[in-house]
Amino acid sequence: MSGRRRYLAAYDIRDAVRLRRVHKVMKAFGWPMQYSVFICDLDPMELVDLKMAVIPALDHSVDSVAIIDLGDPVERGRNCFTFLGVAPQLPTSGSVVI
Repeated sequence: MSGRRRYLAAYDIRDAVRLRRVHKVMKAFGWPMQYSVFICDLDPMELVDLKMAVIPALDHSVDSVAIIDLGDPVERGRNCFTFLGVAPQLPTSGSVVI
């Protein structure tokens, strides 16, 4: 895998403190599409960094984070969304990694 890819990241965290930690990590790596759903445009190392930042915030017996590869941000990664109701503006550029 080379170059930047678009990922959809969604999480289900069972504790308020861990939820805030995971949300803060996700905001450093992506754009919040909905409260627990983020769009992240990442290169391979940024993807590893995201995973390494989220892992310690989880209780692996009850929490979960899904990271789905949507493809190139300007191709399938942009065109694979269908919205019902209000459609949020999807990001048009690369990563927001801080």
